[in-house]
Amino acid sequence: MTVYIDADACPVTRIAERIAKDHGVPVMLLCDTNHQLASDYSTVKVIGAGADAVDIALINLCRRGDVVVTQDYGVAALALGKGARAIHQSGKWYTDRNIDGLLMERHLAGKARRSGKHHLKGPSKRTEEDGRRFAESFEKLILEALNDQSSVL
Repeated sequence: MTVYIDADACPVTRIAERIAKDHGVPVMLLCDTNHQLASDYSTVKVIGAGADAVDIALINLCRRGDVVVTQDYGVAALALGKGARAIHQSGKWYTDRNIDGLLMERHLAGKARRSGKHHLKGPSKRTEEDGRRFAESFEKLILEALNDQSSVL
C-alpha cells in the first residue's frame, strides 16, 4: 500500500505524511512544475505542467489497496474505480455510495459558474479543527486499509 497525495496546494500533506509514517506506509507527493515540494519522508514526483497532468499521473500510479488524498472528485472517482481508497482534505471519505452525487454537484456548480448568473462562495479558511478532523479520519482510513491488506495475506 502507498499513499498518493495530489499535493498541488494541498493543506494536509504534512498531517498525512506524519500519520502514514507512524504506520510505516510509504507516501508519494505528486505536484506540477509550478510547485516546489520537499519532504524528509515522502517521495516527491514532479510532473510536467499541463491540464490534469498530475491527476493522470496519480491515477496511472495508484493500485488496488492504495490511498489517495485529493480534493478532485474526478480523481477520487477514478481511484475508487481502481480499487483504491480516497479521502478529501476535509476528511470526508469518497465511496462508491457518495461519488456519483459529488460528481453531479461538481457538474452543476461548473454549469452555474459558466452561466455567469450565480456566484458560488469558495471554501472557508482552514482551521486547526479542520486539521484535527482530517487527521482522525485519515488515520481511520489507513488502519482500515492496513487491516484489509493483512487479511488478504
